[in-house]
Amino acid sequence: MAVESVPAGDGEHLLQDFLTAVHTAPPSQFLALVDRYAAQIGLRRVALYLVDLQQRQLTPLDGGERLLVDESPAGWSYRTLGLRVEESAGGLLTVWLPLVDGADRLGVVGMHVDVLDSALLRRCRTLVSVLSMAITSQRAVSDHLVQRARTDTMTLPAELVRSLLPPRTVGSAQAVSTAVLEPAYELGGDAFDHALTESALHAVILDAMGHNLASGLTTSIAMAGCRSARRMGAALPDLVKTVDEVLAEWLPEQYCTGIAARLDLTSGVLTWCNCGHPPPLLIRDHQVLEKALERPGEPPMGMPAALGDAPRTVHRAALEPGDRVLLYTDGVTEARTAGGGRFGLAAFTDSIIRATAAGELASEALRQLIHAILESQDERLSDDATILLLEWRPPGAR
Repeated sequence: MAVESVPAGDGEHLLQDFLTAVHTAPPSQFLALVDRYAAQIGLRRVALYLVDLQQRQLTPLDGGERLLVDESPAGWSYRTLGLRVEESAGGLLTVWLPLVDGADRLGVVGMHVDVLDSALLRRCRTLVSVLSMAITSQRAVSDHLVQRARTDTMTLPAELVRSLLPPRTVGSAQAVSTAVLEPAYELGGDAFDHALTESALHAVILDAMGHNLASGLTTSIAMAGCRSARRMGAALPDLVKTVDEVLAEWLPEQYCTGIAARLDLTSGVLTWCNCGHPPPLLIRDHQVLEKALERPGEPPMGMPAALGDAPRTVHRAALEPGDRVLLYTDGVTEARTAGGGRFGLAAFTDSIIRATAAGELASEALRQLIHAILESQDERLSDDATILLLEWRPPGAR
C-alpha cells in the first residue's frame, strides 16, 4: 500500500518540528526521529550512512552492513555528489543522496519510496540537508559519530593530530581546497589546514620531524600558531614567524617543514612561504607546468637559522581560471611501488590530471590517488603522505 502524500503546508510544519527535535537530540536518537518524520512525509524507510576516515566504506548509523564506496549505488552518489535512484525488491524505489557539509562529503542517505515525484524529492533533499547540519554540529563532540567513521584503532599521535584537522574539503563558488592524509590511524607528523574568508582561501601543509608523539605535538603547535596568527590578520611572514617562535620556545629540539599559502579569490594571485618543503606544483590545462612555482627554499619552521631578523620570503604567482595547485609531503613521492621503485612525481601528477580531466571532483581525484599510493605499498606507508589541492574557479571559468 502506498504511503499517502502530505500537503505542502503540513509538510512545512512537520519540517519545523523535525528541525527542533534533531538539533536537541543526541546522535543515537537521530534514526528514531528520522523514521518518525519520514513516515509523515511519504517515505517508507531512511538509512543514514557515514563515510569512514579512509573513504572506502559507508557505515550505517544503526551499525548494519557497510557498503563499499567504489562498488555500490550509494558509493556512486558519494563519489559524484549526484542523485541515484534504483529499483529495490518489491517494486520500491531507493533514492540515494549525498550527505554534504558545505563542500565536504560526509556520507549518503538512502530513502525508500513507492513513487518519486518532484514534491517528494524536494522533501528528501530537505531532510538530507537537515541531517547534514545536525551531524556537522554533533560530530566534534559525539563519540557515537566518531566511532561510526572508524574501522581500526587509532594511535595516540594520530588522535592528537586528527582532533585538530579541519574538514577534508572547504570551498566556495570561487575556489576549493581539498586534502587527504594517510596512514589514517597511525599519523605521525603530517597535517594540513585550510580556511575561507570573504576575500581569500588560506592553506597550510606541515611535515614535522619524526613519526612519534613529539612529532604530533610539533605539528599541533605549528597548526595552532598558524591559526592564531591568521585569525589576527597576520601577513604570511608574520604567520610563519609566529610558528618559528612558538616552536623555539616550547619544543626547541623539534622542527617542521611546511608551506603557508594564500589565494586571493578575486585576482587569483597566489602568495606563499616555503619553509624547507617540496615546492608546489601548478597544473594548467591538464598539464604540469615544470618548475612554475619552484623558488629558493628557506629553513624549516622552528630551526635556529630561521630565527634571525630577516623576514620570511613571500613568493607570488598569478593563477589563471581553472588552475590547480598541489601541495604535498615527501611521503607521497617517496612511496614505493610494488616493484620497489618510487611512486614519484610523474605518477602522482598523472593520477590527478587523468581524474580531473575525466570530470571527477577534486576531492574524488585525491581519494583515488591516496588509495593508489596505499595499494602500491600493500596498505603500509613508511612515512606520512599528505596531499592538498587548491583550485581557483572564478565565476565564468570553465
